[in-house]
Amino acid sequence: MVLLLVTTTLFPLLFLTLELPKRIINDAIGAQTSTIDVLGRPVEQLNYLWLLCGGFLLAVTVHGLMKMRINTMKGVLAERMLRRFRYQLIARVLRFPQPYFERISQGELVSMITAESEPMGGLMGDAISQPVLQAGQMITILSFLFLQNVWFGLAAVALIPLQGWLIPMLQRRINLLNKKRIKQVRALAAEIGESAAGASTLRINGGWRYRMAVITARLGRLYDIRLEIYQKKFFMKFLNNFITQLTPFLFYAIGGYLVLQGSVSLGALVAALAAYKDLASPWKELLAYYNQTQDMSLRWDVIMERFAPSGMVDETLMVGEPDDLVHLKGDVVLDSVNVRDADGNLVLEDLSARLPAGKVVGIAAPSEEDRRAMAELLTRELLPSVGTVSVAGHDLSKLHQAVIAARIGHATSRPVLFQGSFGDNVMMPMRPRPSGAARNTVQFEKAKKAGNSPDPHDAPWLDPSLAGFTTEGELRDWWLKLVEGIGSETALFRRGMEQRFDPKTHPILSGRLVKVRAQVQQAVRDAGLRQHTFLLKPDQYNPALPVAENLLYATPHAPITETVLAEQTDFLDLIKELNLDEDLVALTQDVVDMLRQIFGLDGTDHPLFRKLGLEPSAYEAALALVEKTRSKGADVLDHKELAQLLIVPFRISAEQIGPAFSEEMQSRILTFRQSHSTRLMATLGDLFVPLNIDQFAPGLTVMENALFGKISDLAGAKGDELRKLVAELLVDQGVRDLVVELIFDLPIALGGQGLAASFAEPLAFSRATVKRPDILILDSAMSSYDLDTRISVHKNLRRLLPDTTLIYLSDSFESPEVFDVYYELRQGRLVTDEVEDAVVEDGAASADLARKLRALEQTELFSGLNRRQLRLLAFSARWYHADVGEVVFLKDDEASDGAYMILEGEAGLYLPAEGQADRLIATVGPGRLVGELGLIRKEPRSLSMIAQSDLTCLRIGEEEFFAVVENDAATAFKLLQVVAGYVSN
Repeated sequence: MVLLLVTTTLFPLLFLTLELPKRIINDAIGAQTSTIDVLGRPVEQLNYLWLLCGGFLLAVTVHGLMKMRINTMKGVLAERMLRRFRYQLIARVLRFPQPYFERISQGELVSMITAESEPMGGLMGDAISQPVLQAGQMITILSFLFLQNVWFGLAAVALIPLQGWLIPMLQRRINLLNKKRIKQVRALAAEIGESAAGASTLRINGGWRYRMAVITARLGRLYDIRLEIYQKKFFMKFLNNFITQLTPFLFYAIGGYLVLQGSVSLGALVAALAAYKDLASPWKELLAYYNQTQDMSLRWDVIMERFAPSGMVDETLMVGEPDDLVHLKGDVVLDSVNVRDADGNLVLEDLSARLPAGKVVGIAAPSEEDRRAMAELLTRELLPSVGTVSVAGHDLSKLHQAVIAARIGHATSRPVLFQGSFGDNVMMPMRPRPSGAARNTVQFEKAKKAGNSPDPHDAPWLDPSLAGFTTEGELRDWWLKLVEGIGSETALFRRGMEQRFDPKTHPILSGRLVKVRAQVQQAVRDAGLRQHTFLLKPDQYNPALPVAENLLYATPHAPITETVLAEQTDFLDLIKELNLDEDLVALTQDVVDMLRQIFGLDGTDHPLFRKLGLEPSAYEAALALVEKTRSKGADVLDHKELAQLLIVPFRISAEQIGPAFSEEMQSRILTFRQSHSTRLMATLGDLFVPLNIDQFAPGLTVMENALFGKISDLAGAKGDELRKLVAELLVDQGVRDLVVELIFDLPIALGGQGLAASFAEPLAFSRATVKRPDILILDSAMSSYDLDTRISVHKNLRRLLPDTTLIYLSDSFESPEVFDVYYELRQGRLVTDEVEDAVVEDGAASADLARKLRALEQTELFSGLNRRQLRLLAFSARWYHADVGEVVFLKDDEASDGAYMILEGEAGLYLPAEGQADRLIATVGPGRLVGELGLIRKEPRSLSMIAQSDLTCLRIGEEEFFAVVENDAATAFKLLQVVAGYVSN
């Protein structure tokens, strides 16, 4: 509204800029007397001229400033609307049903939210103000023309309808050609990529000339389309310009005639011509606005099609706060629940069950798809197409998401992790809402005006009361109990021993590590492990430390990069002054040569290279500079280049470098440490902290701080023994929990890349349990643990969460008797001890497919297939019936007819013997797959198969069999087990 009001102020100013030139010509310059009456007062002609000119300049200036203000306001509105639009799209992504993510790529969503929505921002700012501004300018100019003379007004508007019809029609044709051009460009890109990937094949097989002919044809079609676009585009411009110039012709002809006749003044004609010249610009802007709205309309439809899938979580269940954060301490009831996938196929069928509150429930599902669907159903990630899921008397589909997040925990063996720290991911459930005010109120107000989240990002979010605690310390103690309960404290403790930390954040731990140093070093000596360590001493060179840390006898607060080193100009100048630069550059040359021989130019992704701690970019820069220093010496290097070379010995230790790092070099650095370390440290500010046995060293790990030294890379098994010794001493000193807590600071990369399963599983488990949920769903959450550990974890979990309903999901359970309630989930249906025959009324084709599906899902080999794979396999399989004594296949027959899955009856596998009766090798029955070895090895049958009773089989064709084996790892593994059984027998 404000933008529209400001826009309307332009129109009087525009009218003044049109009217004043006419007055200047007619009333000031063309006046018949030297004195002019202005508002009843006489004014001299020259003064009147200056007055009108000043007024014109003022009107033009104010008009320009107002236009600038309007454009700025339009830009602010565009960015605010675009910000709101993107926020709403991201909010919609968080409401998408889980199966939808399987049909749309993350890259497509990212592209739409970022790149494809960007042009829409400009239109959002122009949506109202642009047509009002341009149309208002046109109306103002036309009003001025009609006031001068009716014929002027009619001449100005005469050809506008023609342009309004003709130009959009031609633009639509150009848009169609642009679509064809884009299609050809995409095809050309595909052909270029294909040609680049197959360049060698084209050369070897002589196909490059034909390939170039194909590309030439494609370029020709692209050329023709672009040529047609150019022709139509510039013809449209010609027509538009021609029609636009016809109107001035009418002005000159008709207006000149009227001036000669005395009907119109010359000033009015000049003003009318100037006004018409200004009329062309808003008209062109309106035409461009029309074309832009048509393009953006198409873009809007495409985006909305992707961001409005069926089955989205209701927005009212995601925003705001629930009236009551109810507990869900009651039975979980599934009442005739059906769940369908995006294709409309049943995933879970007719589930009816009661999972009693506070009990331990086991659900065995061989299919990972079934397990995932069941877990998503119980967490409302999937909504039932038929039936209801109720928890503690509440319809799950109507609960606020905050209730589900607070009361239902869900953990898997492959959790989704977010970039940040280990602690950020663990405590995610404990940050349901901000518990304080925004610190940056300006940004907070801007976010609210843009329609973004009303929650301040920089406010405190942690809420220990959600789990029944009052302080963050109590919450962390609870987490430690959980970690201990699942048996992960040892792995986390070992990882914490390798962690570096800030003593200001963990002052108690840093102080305890300093106190225990003497005891640790004495224990190392007593154990006979002293020779496998490099203890830190001020009068000795430490081979496990890089050059810089030895030279300064200090450790850095943070890793030193070539950029940071290049900024320390005083330090580099002092290195040159001490003539250390030539020795260090020579050392770098030797090290780089060694690394080039080992890793080459592109081997920086090798784990051994990453272990060096040297960034690939630093290695590549040093490679480029080594030749320069060999030919011209170290004196020609500037600070940046010297830093790029010195970073190699400053990041790699003498132990890693090996013989290239001579004892003479070590002695020289040690000498400079004694004489110049104080001066060198002074040039580096607070980048380094001096090493002192009575002070904590932030550049060393927990292990190294306790030892006040480093373990040799060559220690091997003795090194592990030494680490175990130090760890036991720290446990005895009562610092284990403090070390484990350091895991909270462990950085997590994007998507959790590089995080081992031994840390990912405890993280997922902790995230699900730290909030003390009423219901805990564990979907193969401890799959990497052995049976004894899983049983121990189960007992500890029951002790820690005595009132929680525990639901275990796995492919199978070795001891189902431990569960209070036990179900099996087979191909979407719950199976109990009582077998119920489901009667499916359907067409003959669907009934036959359902029968095949039931037959295949009951076999051990194919029971783990996902629903789509199993459906495809059932569709392609064919029924095969054989009477008693009938031959199914003979020895040496081709195996191309497929493999046979026996469903009913038995068959004998015989080895024919010349002149003797066939020898029975084995008898096979229901659930056994026969003939797969011939398919795998592509060899004739090695045995004959003869029905020993009426036989019913499903024959699986060769192509379908390999499609399953190649695309499903679990089935391939089971098949490998079967083949291994053949070999052992």
